[in-house]
Amino acid sequence: MIIWIGTVVGGLVLLVWSADRFVFGASALARNLGISPLVIGLTIIGVGTSAPEMLISAMAALNGNGGIAIGNAVGSNIANIGLVAGGCALVLPVAVRSPTLRREFPLMIAAAALAWYLLHDGLLDLADGVLLLAGFVLVFVVMSVTAFKAPSTDPIGDEFAASIPATTSTSIAMVWIAVGLVVLLVSARMVVWGAANIALALDVSELVVGLTVVAVGTSLPELAASMASVLKNEPDLAVGNVLGSNMFNMLPVLGIPGVIAPTAVDPAAIYRDFPVMAVFSVVFFLMAFGSRGPGRINRVEGAVLLSAYLAYQGYLYLSSIA
Repeated sequence: MIIWIGTVVGGLVLLVWSADRFVFGASALARNLGISPLVIGLTIIGVGTSAPEMLISAMAALNGNGGIAIGNAVGSNIANIGLVAGGCALVLPVAVRSPTLRREFPLMIAAAALAWYLLHDGLLDLADGVLLLAGFVLVFVVMSVTAFKAPSTDPIGDEFAASIPATTSTSIAMVWIAVGLVVLLVSARMVVWGAANIALALDVSELVVGLTVVAVGTSLPELAASMASVLKNEPDLAVGNVLGSNMFNMLPVLGIPGVIAPTAVDPAAIYRDFPVMAVFSVVFFLMAFGSRGPGRINRVEGAVLLSAYLAYQGYLYLSSIA
């Protein structure tokens, strides 16, 4: 058991580091190629911070651990809202000033609704995977067009510009992309192997392990990036991290295992975890959207989100040992 726990912890540490290096290299390369910071932030950085979830889902599907893949996707969305957004707002109230981000909230809700609808028959199969990946392509295009058309006064553009490395050479950027990708692959394999063995040893479902240990671990890049953004007075960037990650979790992160190896969906995911994710998503939307101007998640609301997330994790733990 100690070996498996150590493997998961070590894999998660490497995942966080390699995802950061991959995003660093990709965003630096894009900037050197003349792509605007807003486009880089909404697309390249958004995909890069979801790379751990994507690779873990792919590895889990290849190894026949579909429960980990599904739990990782759904659990990461819940963690992003409850742990990341709630934790950030508890430290400092989070204002949502960007009109570009306001357009992403409906996309996040739509992606979650599509995933829930497709998996409601109890099977994540090839057709579901193709539709989810097609949805990812559509969302990626919409986000790219939105970024190109965004006004220069959108505050998130300046926040992205400040976060993207400006003095990194193209060759160094490409080295970091390669190193980050290789380490991501290795560390994802470590996490899946360790998590599957922990589930076996504790006699709990792979879904629960995916919803807890794996989901929290793969949300660490979003937590680190969002907390740093809030402390630097870049609140839109923090919210953007959550929105982008949640959309990608429901589309490519779930779509990839469907294409690789169709798997049965644990009924608990459909009737317990997807509804929990839906509630978190709607509450996050209501708190942050702002119907008449900028939205704002205050400390009380942050405490509510974080407390609800901890209560959900506690319920998962108690139900797994019952």
